[in-house]
Amino acid sequence: MTTSTAQSPAPGHPAQPELPATMRASILKRQGDMVLETLSVPQLAPDQVLVQVAAVGVCGSDVHYYEHGRIGDYVVDHPLILGHELSGRIAAVGSAVDPDRLGKRVAVEPQRPCRKCKQCKAGRYNLCPDIEFYATPPIDGAFAEYVTIQSDFAFDIPDSVSDEAAALIEPLSVGLWACERADIKPGSRVLIAGAGPIGIIAAQAARAFGATEIYITDVAQDRLAFALEHGATHALNARTDSVEGLDVDAFIDASGAPQAVRSGIKAVGPAGRVILVGLGADDVELPVSFIQNREIWLSGVFRYTNTWPLAIQLIADGKVDLDVLVTGKFTLAESEDALRAGKQPGQLKAVVYPGR
Repeated sequence: MTTSTAQSPAPGHPAQPELPATMRASILKRQGDMVLETLSVPQLAPDQVLVQVAAVGVCGSDVHYYEHGRIGDYVVDHPLILGHELSGRIAAVGSAVDPDRLGKRVAVEPQRPCRKCKQCKAGRYNLCPDIEFYATPPIDGAFAEYVTIQSDFAFDIPDSVSDEAAALIEPLSVGLWACERADIKPGSRVLIAGAGPIGIIAAQAARAFGATEIYITDVAQDRLAFALEHGATHALNARTDSVEGLDVDAFIDASGAPQAVRSGIKAVGPAGRVILVGLGADDVELPVSFIQNREIWLSGVFRYTNTWPLAIQLIADGKVDLDVLVTGKFTLAESEDALRAGKQPGQLKAVVYPGR
């Protein structure tokens, strides 16, 4: 990122607070090796804000980098700060940013598109070939006390939205984008594979979009029971219950399991939609003739665009509950424990608090 010092505010505006010169950060040195270090507080570009990080959700991609050192073509070949689901408070502003933003609580959309390429100009900035995304090599993430982000990607949140919920707007955005791509609307019937955090978030998002029947599948009965309490209307055990023939309007895969993808496609009615969210095998055998004969529309999901305002409104209105997903809380020094927490029974979402 380009750097610049923040400019003194004009008379009548809040004064820039005195900031520390250094901060703590939890750094992935190499596969399976996290170290707590002291780094310089990042400098600001004119269009950026400095966010004092309050909460960071642990994502499956963070865990994957920690355990395997890579995701596809993205390889951790230099020390990397993980974490891209975050909230915080604006501690300083760049010279081109309104000083009145100082002190605002914000949810951060953790990416920086170029804003100039064909995809950005078409409104598909998530597909920008030069995008910089937190915790995706070589861009550092938010397991740190401070981060910088372009001011318009730091969204003000009301007092009624907790730091944890504000951080989890990032995975909620994945669910909202999946539902938008799936064309979920009032009266829709939806099947979701996988009752992990993204599956449950997708179920809540589908309900907020007006879906009246929301089926969810998993092999874990405790997760299925939780999903029924928080978004789903029907729970099916993937080991024993068939979904084929449900004739739903849309199928969202949040599992990445090849068999779940194939079965889910066969649960979709004519002209329905299939949205692939879960990270699984690079290549999966699909029922092509079924897709052709029913004119099923199939798409992947790569992050999101323009979802934060809607997400904030849904949380504030009580239509989505993200706080209920938090099952583990960790200090910055415990980041490695947070990355391992998902393997423990009953765990859904771990949150790291860099200020602790």
